[in-house]
Amino acid sequence: MDKFRMLFQHFQSSSESVMNGICLLLAAVTVKLYSSFDFNCPCLARYNALYGLGLLLTPPLALFLCGLLANRQSVVMVEEWRRPSGHRRKDPGIIRYMCSSVLQRALAAPLVWILLALLDGKCFVCAFSSSVDPEKFLDFANMTPSQVQLFLAKVPCKEDELVRDSPVRKAVSRYLRCLSQAIGWSATLLLIILAFLARCLRPFFDQTVFLQRRYWSNYVDLEQKLFDETCCEHARDFAHRCVLHFFASMQNELQARGLRRHPAGGSPEPCTVPEPPEDLDSGSGKAHLRAISSREQVDRLLSTWYSSKPPLDLAGSLGLWGGGLSHRAPALALGTRLSQHTDV
Repeated sequence: MDKFRMLFQHFQSSSESVMNGICLLLAAVTVKLYSSFDFNCPCLARYNALYGLGLLLTPPLALFLCGLLANRQSVVMVEEWRRPSGHRRKDPGIIRYMCSSVLQRALAAPLVWILLALLDGKCFVCAFSSSVDPEKFLDFANMTPSQVQLFLAKVPCKEDELVRDSPVRKAVSRYLRCLSQAIGWSATLLLIILAFLARCLRPFFDQTVFLQRRYWSNYVDLEQKLFDETCCEHARDFAHRCVLHFFASMQNELQARGLRRHPAGGSPEPCTVPEPPEDLDSGSGKAHLRAISSREQVDRLLSTWYSSKPPLDLAGSLGLWGGGLSHRAPALALGTRLSQHTDV
């Protein structure tokens, strides 16, 4: 159980490992889908190619889109590409690195489907049975062109009466299946060679640029995650303070009208305003969140984050961003109470 927990924490902390796991899962699902799929060619000259090529290319397209949707970095990449420059310049190399990483993971499942379909050969036979040159087979010499086209269209359907137990059908089917498997194995070998070259030749290129782009691509992803978490934390804290302020204001109003009495029906309670908890406004290390205490400040903060992100220079950005919102409303000091007119 401890090993499983450590493995789960590793996947949770590493987005790259999560994406690799999702990639492998999609590839396994692809194999399962293809093995359980019932292939039925229409065996009509006008529809064989459409059905065969559609089944060869449409599922990979759907799997490719699923891979893009499952990969969070695809959204981060588009946001980084479309964002205004502001105080932080955009590096096209980082976007290219993220695009390459996203495409490599998203193409895994589609390539598995296409290679399985080519090695199996059913889709290829259905799609190109009508395109076979009849001159390669001597048995078509006694047939008219229309009979040849009808016969070739029926080749994928071995149970059809026209081609049942026909040696010509077996020859054409075997020819197309061998051609499909040759293409499939050639594509597999080509992909393996490309992966081998990419792995072996990468040390010969500048590793500094690679490390920089990998670092900043991870930074962009983690920065967006931390910003979302901080926004949720501030929204929770802001809502908590607004709710406490609401109940404190209602208690003051009831006491001012003399409507709040003791449970036993005695005299009105003394007018005391409940104090917020001590750790709500002091000593919790969240003064940077509570300094943003109005709706206008929050809206401007979110707009500024999108339109003009802070520069990646912590030493030089303190003066620029430390008091960037102070003209809207003064920052709340530690230990101070909420204003009675908090804007929600």
